[in-house]
Amino acid sequence: MYVDNSVFPAQINDSNAVISDFLLAENPQRYIISLFLSSLYIIFLFPVGFIGNILILVVNLYDRGRLSAPDLYFVNLAVADLLLVADSLIEVFNLKRGYYDRPGLCTFMNLFQQGNMYSSVFFLTWMSFDRFVTLTGSMGHSMPHPRLSCCLIWVASSLLTVLPFAIAQRQHAGELHFCFANVSQIQWLEVMLGFLLPFCILGLCYWRIAQVLGQSQKVQGGPQPRPRRQKALRMISAAVLVFFLCWLPENVFVSVQLLRGGADGGTLWQDYPLTGHAARLAAFSNSCLNPLIYNFFGETFRDKLRRRFTLRRAIKEWNSLPNYLAEIESRASFRKRLAIY
Repeated sequence: MYVDNSVFPAQINDSNAVISDFLLAENPQRYIISLFLSSLYIIFLFPVGFIGNILILVVNLYDRGRLSAPDLYFVNLAVADLLLVADSLIEVFNLKRGYYDRPGLCTFMNLFQQGNMYSSVFFLTWMSFDRFVTLTGSMGHSMPHPRLSCCLIWVASSLLTVLPFAIAQRQHAGELHFCFANVSQIQWLEVMLGFLLPFCILGLCYWRIAQVLGQSQKVQGGPQPRPRRQKALRMISAAVLVFFLCWLPENVFVSVQLLRGGADGGTLWQDYPLTGHAARLAAFSNSCLNPLIYNFFGETFRDKLRRRFTLRRAIKEWNSLPNYLAEIESRASFRKRLAIY
């Protein structure tokens, strides 16, 4: 997430609030459109993301003994998405960009979003590589030790977020209004490692997968992927596609700003605040859409969900059985008393 450098002046003053109010009064239409976009996000996407990610965690953790490697990766992805969905509320209601005036909150927001972006793209990249290994038979079977892989992904995401932050904080020690999101080197790192490099790896994996599947269909008696593998591949492919469609606007916006270098004295976020707000909402939408992908394409998850509700219904009926038998016995006793009279 890029933050306007002009928000953190060298001297402490209240000019930001005045400028913000002036822009609001000068562009009421822009404010109304931003409010409309935020309302759409809150009404349609936020409930799906919040409830959907919780449902993924509840269903899978209840049946954690039967988690496959893709399910385990999606559970960890749901954790990252749930954190970002909760964090998105600050950005959604930040129509006047108020939290940018507070360097501590600004830094927290950017740390949170950057860590989530790294963890999301790393999990999706690893899931795609795992499907590539499984379907192409490059290493015989799927990648071993998926739990260890998840731990390493979280560690790598944390290090890529915390280490640049620590270096930037050391370089800008003593600056009261410093927010590490303003450092261009960190933004280049985010675009390269969090977007462009994974895009190349994913493109190579799916290109090889398409080649192998095409060859197996041409050769008679060639190895055919099992239906569950095909469905797992479709689920991961859809998740990857949605990730890049949602994060592409913000990465393009940041890249254009970095290439421009701020030579004109302003930033794209300052010159086009409505476009910037829409780009951030699109990025947050990725965490809301992942549960829908997992539900529509994840056959294993639907089986677990049906089994969970079937089991709850059976337990409820079993618990109500003594009351039902007692009621039957009571009615039989009543009929006997009536027969006596």
